[in-house]
Amino acid sequence: MKFLDIGEVAAASGMAPSALRYYEEVGLITSVSRHGLRRQFPPEVLLQLKLIAMGRSAGFSLDEIAGMFGRNGLPEAPRDVLHQKADDLDRQIRELTALRDTLRHVADCPAPSHLECPTFRRLADVAGKRGRRRAASKGGQARSGRG
Repeated sequence: MKFLDIGEVAAASGMAPSALRYYEEVGLITSVSRHGLRRQFPPEVLLQLKLIAMGRSAGFSLDEIAGMFGRNGLPEAPRDVLHQKADDLDRQIRELTALRDTLRHVADCPAPSHLECPTFRRLADVAGKRGRRRAASKGGQARSGRG
């Protein structure tokens, strides 16, 4: 088996060698040997790094991602956690879509003042209620120890 040195892994993954060293330090990836001072990794590390990047993009912390890899470095992601994260992303998409639509409306609204526009006022009311609900639910999570 041909191993990849840290420079090859960095070039192939687009990640800085310092990030690779950090990921190794926290146990996300594992080097198998050294060639001089350069760490050597199995080719599978590239898939692991793609999964780590995907997890980061989805909003998982490095600790959460580490918990999704088994001792052999293969993914063992709990499906219920993935479903919950997908639900969270769906909620964010809905909220961002509403925000985008509000911004577009404000930019294109023919009313002399946004405060005179009934559509803007309705959108602002909806956004305010959504923000209060989110703040209340985060407060409940923090009090219950789930935040």
